[in-house]
Amino acid sequence: MDDKTFKIAKKTKDCIECGFCTCYIDCSASKYGFCSGCGICVDACPYFGRVLIPDPHERRKIQIIVDGESFEISEHITVKAALESLGYKVHAPCKSGGCFECAVMIDGVLKQSCITPVYDGMKIDTETSQVTPLRIVSGFQGHMVGGVGTPHQLKKLHRVIEVACFGHGCILRCPTCQNWEVTYSSVDLPLTPRDASKLMTHARKEFRVDRMAISGGEATLNSGWLIKYFRELKMRNRDERARFHLDTNGVLLTPGYIDDLYGAGMSDIGVDLKGIRLETFMRISGLEDSEYAKKLLNAAWKAVRYIVDNYFDKIFIGIGIPYNRSLIQEEELYRMGESIASMRDDIQVGLLDYRGEFRMRKMKRPSFDEMLHAKRILEDAGLKCVIAQTERGYIGPL
Repeated sequence: MDDKTFKIAKKTKDCIECGFCTCYIDCSASKYGFCSGCGICVDACPYFGRVLIPDPHERRKIQIIVDGESFEISEHITVKAALESLGYKVHAPCKSGGCFECAVMIDGVLKQSCITPVYDGMKIDTETSQVTPLRIVSGFQGHMVGGVGTPHQLKKLHRVIEVACFGHGCILRCPTCQNWEVTYSSVDLPLTPRDASKLMTHARKEFRVDRMAISGGEATLNSGWLIKYFRELKMRNRDERARFHLDTNGVLLTPGYIDDLYGAGMSDIGVDLKGIRLETFMRISGLEDSEYAKKLLNAAWKAVRYIVDNYFDKIFIGIGIPYNRSLIQEEELYRMGESIASMRDDIQVGLLDYRGEFRMRKMKRPSFDEMLHAKRILEDAGLKCVIAQTERGYIGPL
């Protein structure tokens, strides 16, 4: 690796010392006194308070052992960067350390390659198929509203209707992310699928509900972990009342993955469709690579089609559509409604009032009348079961 390619994070004039990057990110600069250039603080700062700049300093060489072979590399880089410099392909979808999909064995311990810095003498094993997967998951709390995949009849009960947990890490970089503290946090202890299922089952008993949901961040990252989690959760909740709910942006779902999730026990799913036009999806998702964004957008729509065609009578499916006039226009909203109605006109569609969060804090929340108008646009497009989230609560179907 050419030393000229090394980068480090630097504060900008916009930094307000909010403390998120030092308290919630497992940062090498905070722990060891040097920046490994992972870039998490840049993506995670709501104030654009960090940027990556070229590192002008020379770096000494160290030795690491990868799959039994010794290599000389430069210090102060991540394990991911080191492996990629040696020709390994590393899949790190969240790049923030939350999902553990990029994890490798480091001196006998499963750790995230995207944020873990190398050190002299480190032993890395890239084969992890026989290792129990890990993921950072938090929350395990009662929810009174539920998610996109929650039947609308339950949202009117004004009590806890399900318990939910949140998988850290996300493949998108939505500037309006409402769970950004979870999405970019990497300091919590990771959980095995078994441990997470125990915590969720305990939460179900504590709140006396039947619905158990996992959201994020993006819950579908680290598919091996998620499938095993649903299996463990179903094993601990064998009664017929138990419901296993997944909320997702849908961009990673494939037919095979959906089949595996259903086989593992998933009974309810909510999929957010963040636009139908590529420009809109990129604006909402924060992605800058148009080809990559197009691939993810198409995957989400294909996933919804596959679920509707193959599982509509087997699981409950809800579709979420984000709405704010700053992000999506009425004409596109109508087109989305037509496309969904062409699959099934009775599918539940949740219209979500996107408000100022994370990096778009000044964006005004849509008014009640705006959301009611947007709801009628989707109904005019042919949908019969539209619920709208508003500042006054939910507006139900026709």
